Amino acid sequence: MQDVTAAIIVNDAGEVLLARRAPKEKHAGSWEFPGGKVESGETPEDCLARELQEECGVHIAVKDFVAESIYLTPSGGIRLLAYECEIMAGELSLTVHDAYRWVVPSELLRYNLLPADIPIAKRLPARFTGKIDTFCE
Repeated sequence: MQDVTAAIIVNDAGEVLLARRAPKEKHAGSWEFPGGKVESGETPEDCLARELQEECGVHIAVKDFVAESIYLTPSGGIRLLAYECEIMAGELSLTVHDAYRWVVPSELLRYNLLPADIPIAKRLPARFTGKIDTFCE
C-alpha cells in the first residue's frame, strides 16, 4: 500500500483547488487534489509541502487532517491522506498538470476525479457546513 497525500486548499470564496493531469502524465486528463507519493522517511505533511512546491510552485502551510481514502488496485493500492492546506507564498505554476480550477465543493463530483479522490470529494461539502468528516473507505 502506497501512502499518497492530497492538499485541500480553499480560497477566500470557499472554492477548492483541483488540478488536471497533463497529457503525457499517468492518468492524463483526470482531475485531483494536488499532492503526491510519500517518500521513505518523509511525513505526509513534509510530502505535501515538497510536492506543492515542485508541482504547483507554491509554499503551503499544512493544517488539519481531513480524511483518508483507500483505493485498491490489482497491483496493490493507495492510501490517500488529505490535509487542509493554505498557500503561504508563490503563484500557481503547473508542471505535471495542465490546468487548475477553483471549484465549489458541491460541484467537485462533476469533474473526472481520480478514484481515490472521489470519497474525499463526496465529504467536502459537509465539512464546509461545520461537520467534521474523517473517514476511511
